[in-house]
Amino acid sequence: MEKTDIKRIFETFFEKYKKTEGDRSSWSAFWTEIVPGGVLELNLTKCPKGTTFKIFVDKKKVAEVLGWDAYFTTMETVAANHPGLYDPDKIFSDMEFVV
Repeated sequence: MEKTDIKRIFETFFEKYKKTEGDRSSWSAFWTEIVPGGVLELNLTKCPKGTTFKIFVDKKKVAEVLGWDAYFTTMETVAANHPGLYDPDKIFSDMEFVV
């Protein structure tokens, strides 16, 4: 799936499912993907410092990055370190389906 499509889908998902972090200056939405190889959680947060992504594998934070470029670079590493866990075609097709 193209990066522009991933960004569009995740942003749309965020707008539909975002929840405030309490003070109404930070908003988050997350997606959990469960596959035989483990559990991947993608958390998109928008706050005064910008768009932040927190990536969890099997409930352990493996990365926290700022901005879309860093997200795409980090997810290449996550995919290499955890084969079969991150399938952007499946994840973002499923995400698009629920919005």
